[in-house]
Amino acid sequence: MDRPELNLQQLHAFTVLSEELHFGRAAERLGIAQPPLSQQIRRLEAKVGHPLFTRGPGAVALTAAGRQLLPAARRALGEVAAGLDTARRAGSGEAGLIRVGFAASLALTVLPGLLRTYRDRYPQVRMEIREMTSAPQVTALHEHVIDVGLLREPPDEPGLAAEAILAEEFIAVLPVAHPLAARRVVPVEALADEPFVLLPRGAGPRFHDRILGLCRSAGFEPRLGQEAVEWQTVCALVEAGLGVSLAPASIRRIRLNGVAYRRISPNDARTTVAVAWRRDDHDPLLARFLAAARSDL
Repeated sequence: MDRPELNLQQLHAFTVLSEELHFGRAAERLGIAQPPLSQQIRRLEAKVGHPLFTRGPGAVALTAAGRQLLPAARRALGEVAAGLDTARRAGSGEAGLIRVGFAASLALTVLPGLLRTYRDRYPQVRMEIREMTSAPQVTALHEHVIDVGLLREPPDEPGLAAEAILAEEFIAVLPVAHPLAARRVVPVEALADEPFVLLPRGAGPRFHDRILGLCRSAGFEPRLGQEAVEWQTVCALVEAGLGVSLAPASIRRIRLNGVAYRRISPNDARTTVAVAWRRDDHDPLLARFLAAARSDL
């Protein structure tokens, strides 16, 4: 079946004339003279193969063919208008889909505020949020699985760009009955004889190495014990007495009765939270998200 070659200008003229049922008034609404309007209607009628209007002295009425065409014409014009609006919004970063990866610990700090700010600014953008540790986010960015990532200690990775949005201090995570929990500030060197509960290095190599570096700067090699991929589990293992940990300060929002969170000394150690993306990604959606991150954090 051949596809009809319908002209949007002709359909628009047809719908206006069907509403006015008067060539003069319809032409005035369209901003054209009556002869061009008559030509457009005749051309549309030629494509349909039947008259769309009956014409009489001072009277214009839709024919049966015209009455059948009118709803379809209105739908077509409405869909095109909606499509143009959607395209404009997508082109300006105000509509579409953005896929965001985030490290679980950031749900305790920057993530809720950032997503709320972005949603308030661009309510027509759909967000697909994926929880994953830092290293998988890097892979997901390279493989176009996510468009932007929120992660800790971003690597210097070819093809990716990263921008720091937060510097968060480290704290000690201790069983509440541990002698060091009685202190307000715990020297890192005081943890030298303790087994450590940490995230596996594969979850975030640079972050893992950052914690090891804190220990080495304090003069000892940490004794690695249990591993867990989520901070909630790390804290639960500490509560069970399986070791201690060094963690971002936001982890203190995980409320467990058997866990104590204490500041450490030296207290100038920070973990960097960054937003990361593909350098060659120039999608306006990404640019809007990055702008929201910069303004909100």
